[in-house]
Amino acid sequence: MIEDREPIRVALLGCGTVGTEVVRLLQEYPTEYAARTGAPVRVTGVAVRRPHKHPDVPEQLLTTDAAALVEGGADVVVELIGGIEPARSLLLAALRAGKSVVTANKALLAEHGSELYAAADANGVDIYFEAAVAGAIPLLRPLRESLAGDRINRVTGIVNGTSNYILSAMDSTGAGYEETLEEAGRLGYAEADPTADVDGFDAASKAAILASLAFHTRVGAGDVHREGISGIGAGDIEAARSLNRTVKLLAICERVIDEDGTESVSARVHPAMIPRDHPLAGVGGAFNAVFVEADSAGQLMFYGQGAGGAPTASAVLGDLVAAARNVVVSGKGPRESAHAQLPARSMDWTPTRYHISLDVADRPGVLSQVAATFNEHDVSISVVRQQGRGADASLVVVTHTAADSALRATVEQIARLSSVNEVASVMRVEGEPS
Repeated sequence: MIEDREPIRVALLGCGTVGTEVVRLLQEYPTEYAARTGAPVRVTGVAVRRPHKHPDVPEQLLTTDAAALVEGGADVVVELIGGIEPARSLLLAALRAGKSVVTANKALLAEHGSELYAAADANGVDIYFEAAVAGAIPLLRPLRESLAGDRINRVTGIVNGTSNYILSAMDSTGAGYEETLEEAGRLGYAEADPTADVDGFDAASKAAILASLAFHTRVGAGDVHREGISGIGAGDIEAARSLNRTVKLLAICERVIDEDGTESVSARVHPAMIPRDHPLAGVGGAFNAVFVEADSAGQLMFYGQGAGGAPTASAVLGDLVAAARNVVVSGKGPRESAHAQLPARSMDWTPTRYHISLDVADRPGVLSQVAATFNEHDVSISVVRQQGRGADASLVVVTHTAADSALRATVEQIARLSSVNEVASVMRVEGEPS
């Protein structure tokens, strides 16, 4: 009988919105989790900083000594603290003590993932982290396991709900960035300090994890080019709309192959214009979605709630069941796959496309001056459109694909032309043939 077996003991580090849901669900459905795992699953302790802030957790489970809880008799340690320290030290201690780990800590994995994976391998235990990217969406396990036999070429995702809510609202209402951010805060979609979300730090950590899994290469946070959305204005949104596009903050991870056959990995986070018929264009509000392109599987789309207590707890519990089942049968989960060891490609040499809006003088020769500058940097033009007259004269240029450094150099030189009053906006273009 399952009920007669020794229980799988779980130590929980951190008990915010997600942790509270994990405890509740384990206590509400003990028979189901025992059946899925092969043994009862029992929370033996919950480490928090202020026990009085957690009235929904049985008092006898609460402790402020996370280190003692990790050193105790747990079989699986679930980490929901966030940040680098003390999470890193606690998880390393757990792994070295032969305890499997479940974590939702994307920043820690992006910064110190290789150290954690090595500790797990050395001690014959598991580390699971489905909840670290895109909340409830089953994404990392398909990349790690289901697509392990395929060759993934590109992963493009909306992986931060706050920034997506803001850009979606700007697109639908025509409002500016600051007022939309303020509204997002009032509605609970943005933190009091939204820096990690709107400046792209959160998405960059997730991009590092996605690139590592997709391309069997260790990609760290420092390898990811990062730009946020704070510079996006209503004019940028309107410019995108005029070209039948919308603006999204994208995490883009791709395999880049040079003419000589050399492969590298590009991982970047930045706003981009995408066509309104692209699968990611319709992802609104705080939802997440990831678009995967592989040789054999073709194009795959993963969509759902990317944050929140219950959705993220779903991913955590899925990992907990897998880790606990392995304890029961003395098995092991998937290990780190970094055999490809592809180099990280600098953003300077990453191929991309630009949408450039210029305020120009209304006189003959302006277009030829601008075109000559593009030609000087070996950047070809896909679309050019001149509109307005006099003080309202403007020029919109969409380029073909070129190295990002060449595109930036072109823009910098254009800004110095006497016929150009201002470079009004520059944004990358993704999601369609170059």
